[in-house]
Amino acid sequence: MHDFRQIAGHEAIIKHLQNAVTAGKVSHAYIFHGEEGAGKKTLAAAFAKTLQCEAGQADPCNQCQSCLQADTNNHPDIIRVTHEKASIGVDDIRDQVNSDILVKPYSSPYKIYIIDSAEKLTEAAQNALLKTIEEPPEYAVILLLVSNISAILPTILSRCVQINLQPVDKQLIKEYLMEQHHIPDYMAEMAADYSGGNVGKAIKYASSEEFERTKEDVLHILKYIDEMELYEVISGLKTITNDKAPIEDEIDLMILWFRDVLMFKATGDPNLLLYREELPFIKKQANTRGYENLENIISAMEKAKIRLKANVNVDIAIELMLLTIKENSNG
Repeated sequence: MHDFRQIAGHEAIIKHLQNAVTAGKVSHAYIFHGEEGAGKKTLAAAFAKTLQCEAGQADPCNQCQSCLQADTNNHPDIIRVTHEKASIGVDDIRDQVNSDILVKPYSSPYKIYIIDSAEKLTEAAQNALLKTIEEPPEYAVILLLVSNISAILPTILSRCVQINLQPVDKQLIKEYLMEQHHIPDYMAEMAADYSGGNVGKAIKYASSEEFERTKEDVLHILKYIDEMELYEVISGLKTITNDKAPIEDEIDLMILWFRDVLMFKATGDPNLLLYREELPFIKKQANTRGYENLENIISAMEKAKIRLKANVNVDIAIELMLLTIKENSNG
């Protein structure tokens, strides 16, 4: 069920959207911007459902025909734009948005278009969409869900209300996992800790039996990475990946480790660390690496994630990342 009341965090965003609904001051185009798993789809679905609800309140009634249709993704006036290819092409936008938007809503006050992964829109598709955003029918609302804002043309950005999703407080995520997903206390706490404020990641970690094992395997490599040869690190990570843990999850765990090393170097305070129980190893690596080394390492890992998203060869992306870690191992 899509409902603002069941979303963890994002209070200011929810308030903003609810005010727009109750005041009848809804914009024609919104951009929901945040990393994968941050909650863009959930917020957009709750907003669309609330806009179409027959009660016209700040929260959906969850009982009217419109709410029931929205919950089963069967609402005739909430359109999710789909695409067959790797990118969202100009024909996808012309067929599913531009020509469809001219037909009045079937049964609701609005006609809402949700474009997920909008960073995949080609330039031609964005220009086609721009025409509609510039002169939309009174009833039209377009929601673009974007994880890489730099892929969106400035002309579109300037005409949309931009909503930036921030990390959610760990305690809120823990409570959400326990209440909504019935995750046990200790598991919810660990998943919330490692999620970096990303609810989607927290759900994935909490519901995966593999996660604790992956974490231990990655930790073993991180603790001894300075003593290991490059090929040993590569084969270690490959083994974990073959055991079904996505390489992106491993990189996330590694980023958290080096952020800890950087944090300890800067503050010397073990209470601020996520990997507190590994303090001797964190301390040792903080002593042998300079600030610039640690920043280079973290940036190399962020780059590796971007390369993997762009479907660059996994082995090459990982090797480049590990080379940087090794090159920056002794400040």
